[in-house]
Amino acid sequence: MTSSVGSASGEGRGPLGYVALVLHAHLPYVRHPEHERSLEERWLFEALWESYLPLVGMLDRLENEGIRAPFSLSVSPPLAAMLLDPMLCARFEDHVTRTRAVADRALAREGTSGALGPAIRHHRRRLDEARSVWDRHEGRVLRALVHHHRGGRVDLLTTCATHGFLPGLAVARTEPWARAQVRVGQLAFEAMTGVRPRGLWLPECAFAPAIDDVLASAGVAFSVLDAHGLALAQPRQDVASLGEGDGALVVPVSPIRSPSGAMYFGRDLFAGRSVWAMDGYPSHPDYREFHRDLGFDLPEADLLGEVGPGGTRVATGIKPYRITGSERKMPYRAEAAEALAGVHAEAWVRDRAWLFGEVPRGKSPPLSVAPFDAELFGHFWHEGPVFLERALRALARAAEEGGPEAISLSEYSERFPEANVAAPAVSTWGEGGFAETWTGPRTASLWRHVHHASAEVLGAVRSAGPVAGVRGEALDQAIVEALLVQSSDFPFMVHQGTTVEYALSRTALHAANARRLSAIALTESPTPDDVAFTRAARERAPLFRDLAPGELRAALHTEERV
Repeated sequence: MTSSVGSASGEGRGPLGYVALVLHAHLPYVRHPEHERSLEERWLFEALWESYLPLVGMLDRLENEGIRAPFSLSVSPPLAAMLLDPMLCARFEDHVTRTRAVADRALAREGTSGALGPAIRHHRRRLDEARSVWDRHEGRVLRALVHHHRGGRVDLLTTCATHGFLPGLAVARTEPWARAQVRVGQLAFEAMTGVRPRGLWLPECAFAPAIDDVLASAGVAFSVLDAHGLALAQPRQDVASLGEGDGALVVPVSPIRSPSGAMYFGRDLFAGRSVWAMDGYPSHPDYREFHRDLGFDLPEADLLGEVGPGGTRVATGIKPYRITGSERKMPYRAEAAEALAGVHAEAWVRDRAWLFGEVPRGKSPPLSVAPFDAELFGHFWHEGPVFLERALRALARAAEEGGPEAISLSEYSERFPEANVAAPAVSTWGEGGFAETWTGPRTASLWRHVHHASAEVLGAVRSAGPVAGVRGEALDQAIVEALLVQSSDFPFMVHQGTTVEYALSRTALHAANARRLSAIALTESPTPDDVAFTRAARERAPLFRDLAPGELRAALHTEERV
């Protein structure tokens, strides 16, 4: 798998093949004005300085150098809303300031000759670089991404309103909500960015037959599925099988078009495995160790208040050790790790060239679709942003030599619209490839809240009529709360056994809010308590406020087939 990147293209045949890197940026909607330092809001702050701001900085550099290596980026409406939230933006700036101070305390403790000093100074520089990108764009990360979208460096996509698990909603009782998840997601993203994406990222890459009509009726041009969603539906020449027996990887190298007209791209497991598998690139002993954090090592006084409730230790993001491969962790060496990320990026691009040399050429050039969570690059894999930039630069060079060429999903679907018509198979990219993570025994109880709250809100929308004032505010917020109940993040947390109490409490809270707000919307004369409850709920979760009046309710009128 080490053939020359530019080989085997042939004269006049165009590129050897296309590489569509797809990043999905999403976090659950977390906003706690009642807590000055919410532990859950740190998910956003950590993702910002470790993943999202380095991504913007990379795009800035590629723009300045005139390098074209486009990729696709899905930004979820909850994340977009948090990036625009003045309270959360101010709290992020405070978080960076506090984390810098912790790094400075740690450096003072290390002295000039401490073994961890270089690694801590590296993290301090990363914090400074992230803050520099933030300041350069005036804290408007979403606006920066739109700028690069309009410049053709990144193709912005979005996903469902609150990342709802569509196969669980696209059943008779809650089918209107599956359509509302898609429609509200589209409308909210366009309202926040001015961009109307052609494609839509399916939450968890989750597909069931009923979803095809949901996407078609919303005008979705394309989406991404896991490999097995396409493998059973495609002709043999459009699928590469790498390896033998149970360990073989099935790689779709062409999209399909469903009977409804939507195009579906399949994940290249070969492209993904080296980046996210347990034995993939991030497991190399020279890379940074994710779990060993100064927040668990420094004296509490040096953490400057960076602790959780009751003095619980929390991660600071400053992790000065490398994986090492043993219990005795060695100090992290940033220069060596970043050089290794460049080597891995070059190897990853060469492997795409090798794949394209193994498959026959059909009507359209072969395509390797490589989707990842955006937070993998930086937060979970510290060297991920370096790998990402080096890979894009390598693809830009390879394209000049007739090798693999980077392309966005929108561009591929426009340039090569012909595809075999086939119905995708039921699938997700979760554990086991199907729906157990979100609808299995551990998470079944959450769906009781989803079904009851969704049914009551839908009934209120159909019964209330064109209400205004407090009743209209209550009805709109009831829809928001019902959409939040449906978030796939909460069952995922429960299934994984992480922050279970938080996931259960959020689910129960939004369900209770949805039911009470529905009742208020149907009340002829709301009481002062009703008014106070409605206003408090809207303050806690001011989601989808950018939509025009009536759009939330219209998304639930199934007779309009929105």
